Amino acid sequence: MPIKKTFCKEERLCSKVLLDALYAKSSSFLVYPYRVSWLLSMQPQLFPAKVVIGVSKKKFKRSVDRNLIKRKTREAYRKNKQELLYNPLMVHNCAILLAINYIGKDIVKQHIVDAKIKIVFSNLLTQINASHD
Repeated sequence: MPIKKTFCKEERLCSKVLLDALYAKSSSFLVYPYRVSWLLSMQPQLFPAKVVIGVSKKKFKRSVDRNLIKRKTREAYRKNKQELLYNPLMVHNCAILLAINYIGKDIVKQHIVDAKIKIVFSNLLTQINASHD
């Protein structure tokens, strides 16, 4: 039976306490047009990663543009998370809090977003492995 590639409510980072902890103590890196902040979570979670996706209102005044970028990013995350993020995190038996912020100036095409999210996942796993050693 194939694995469902969904993005449900439990995978989203909504808790104010966890968001404050993420932005206060996180490590971060840049994969243009994304700035990624992450933090190993000590709380048991249903999913290996909880994610929040953000787009600056200062750079994209129109909500239509912000929502388009978030929708493209969520789609790329949803399609690639299982094999590129969840499986390696389950092997390490760890959970993370993740913030993916779009810092680019232009709206990019979906295939570019897919490629960048794959790079984000590989960089993230490299940093998680380095922090475990």
